[in-house]
Amino acid sequence: MAAIAVVIPALQEARRLPLLLADLAAAPPGLIAECLVVDGGSHDGTAALARLAGACSLSSQANRGRQLQLGVAASTAPWLLLLHADARLSPGWPQALQRAIHSSEAEPTHPCAWCFDLAVQGSGLPLRLLELAVAWRSRWRQLPYGDQGLLLPRRLLQAAGGIAPLPLMEDLDLVLRLRRCAAIRPLGLPLTVDGRRWRRLGVLGTARRNATLRKAWRQGASAPELAARYYGGDGAAHLRQHR
Repeated sequence: MAAIAVVIPALQEARRLPLLLADLAAAPPGLIAECLVVDGGSHDGTAALARLAGACSLSSQANRGRQLQLGVAASTAPWLLLLHADARLSPGWPQALQRAIHSSEAEPTHPCAWCFDLAVQGSGLPLRLLELAVAWRSRWRQLPYGDQGLLLPRRLLQAAGGIAPLPLMEDLDLVLRLRRCAAIRPLGLPLTVDGRRWRRLGVLGTARRNATLRKAWRQGASAPELAARYYGGDGAAHLRQHR
């Protein structure tokens, strides 16, 4: 069984992170070799809770790309699972990861990365339509985002150039480089994420804002500038958490 290092960037996630760590604790022996939580300066006890749950806790500035970069550098396992701190794993996730790893190791000349299907916590048709749109984008455009998780061999991440220390768009930057040298396949299981950011602006408002930011990034806007726009748009309190 290939061992996996789980890397989780976190900021102010004391309410949600323990649930994800409890999901990971259900893994069969030998599957999860390391669990690293990289805290971006939380003041709600996120780092302490990570340690209590048995994870390795690292400290960083609040920059998700940099946090991921630090966690990957501090780990040693041959496979990596990158997850957001507000995610919940579905029943059967260990078997899905094992199947993906076995499939990849059976075809060493065809490297692959793997992602979950997005599931957003909450009810209503708009969220279900969003999930369908994300599934289409992931399968046909090979463009999963960070909230879908990413499973990949360490050597593939190195071949793609690693994770850039970007405060925003770090996931899109990585996936665009990854898909040049590997297929990105679905694991066939949902990963449930907290729906708070979709509730703040609504599904259409959030999708419109994210599309605008991605367009600006492709046109050359800097990641720090976009991060200020992204977090500032969610209110002053949220912005202060990310400074």
